[in-house]
Amino acid sequence: MSYSVGQVAGFAGVTVRTLHHYDEIGLLVPSERTYAGHRRYSDADLDRLQQILFYRELGFPLDEVAALLDDPDADPRSHLRRQHELLTARIEKLQKMAAAVEHALEARTMGINLTPEERFEVFGDHDPEQYAEETRERWGGTEAYAESQRRAARYTKEDWQRIQAETDAWNERYAALVAAGEPPSGGAAMDLAEEHRQHISRWYFEVPYEMHRCFGEMYVSDERFKAYYDAMGAGVAEHLRDAILANADRHAS
Repeated sequence: MSYSVGQVAGFAGVTVRTLHHYDEIGLLVPSERTYAGHRRYSDADLDRLQQILFYRELGFPLDEVAALLDDPDADPRSHLRRQHELLTARIEKLQKMAAAVEHALEARTMGINLTPEERFEVFGDHDPEQYAEETRERWGGTEAYAESQRRAARYTKEDWQRIQAETDAWNERYAALVAAGEPPSGGAAMDLAEEHRQHISRWYFEVPYEMHRCFGEMYVSDERFKAYYDAMGAGVAEHLRDAILANADRHAS
């Protein structure tokens, strides 16, 4: 059984011009021709075309493809082994490329799509992505996490500067309140705890009071959060935890 050049072009998803070119350079010469000179391709020709297109897909130039296919020491199984090796190598390369793109996408989704100079200008020596992977693993499946990603992806350098300025100002006021001996159950401390909750809700995701309670406990139980707040003053982490709990109780009642 043989096939016309148009049929083969349709089977293989190539143009008739491509098949003519392969014939002209001796890469794929059809096994038959009609009395009128029309090309006719056999099943063996189709097998060879499949090999050609495989190597072309991997970027091999036509002269190298011809050398591979016309190697007198090669047999169909050797071509299959070589193709398997090439495909495996390409898959590994594509997986690495996909991983690199994924990491880049995660960074952009976090909203930290700033130049190194801008990141230092906004965050100083604090790395805003230091715990990004841990955050994704712990809360990646929650709506709160998804909402924070959606919001942060829209933020500009100016937005991050405003967020950082608000955070710094709040830290200074809360540290001063603790240093002045204000109790965590006092109105001033509870007001700042409420401001803390609203800051997260405004910039990242909505924080109900029960969730804020959990945050307060985490600020004491997680040594990294405790170190962050206690760097503002001795006992600040526990003071803030107690103020958050008191504020939640106040609004619950």
